[in-house]
Amino acid sequence: MAGGAAPPAALLRAINALLLQRRYYAALAVLKGFRNGAVYGAKIRAPHALVMTFLFRSGSLREKLKWIAQATYTHARNLAYFVFTYKGLMALQSRLQGKKIPFHSFFAACVGGWLVFGENNPINSQIVMYLLSRILFGLSRLAVEKGYIPQPRQDPFPLVAALVWGTVLWLFEYHRQTLQPSLQASMTYLYDDSNVWHDISDFLIYNKKPESK
Repeated sequence: MAGGAAPPAALLRAINALLLQRRYYAALAVLKGFRNGAVYGAKIRAPHALVMTFLFRSGSLREKLKWIAQATYTHARNLAYFVFTYKGLMALQSRLQGKKIPFHSFFAACVGGWLVFGENNPINSQIVMYLLSRILFGLSRLAVEKGYIPQPRQDPFPLVAALVWGTVLWLFEYHRQTLQPSLQASMTYLYDDSNVWHDISDFLIYNKKPESK
């Protein structure tokens, strides 16, 4: 087929050969990171947005679907951009210094966090708070591993659970404006809405009576 388009099989072989070239490894890893960030962000956000939207948001079906699509797109886009930025800066620093050092990871992630997640919006806020809780646990374990704090004689998790739940319910009851909106909505459903009913329909079947048309 001289002068014509390459057969699909030949084109696929050429692409696979390119993907295995070590000289392009760093750049290709950045591109796959972008791909994985987008896919993972969509997988995580879509079901969460679906549940939270139909549980707690009012509006027409079209408005709800639009919100789900927007939230999913924002999460997937931001995660893709962040992974792309992080891996790109990691590759650049390693190339410039000839080796990889721990500061590279911190610096690249700081830059990515500032550029991608620096806008204070509901999606970014939720992601940052999700990471913050895991950072605190991770740093606590690291401090024990390094000997900065002694190994607890008993599992501290029951105390942590008690303090976390005690604090969040105190904040909800007396300073709820300080809590993230989706957490406020969840806790309102659990603790406030369960104080109100009129008959068996909104006691057992529905949370609130359906509006009569």
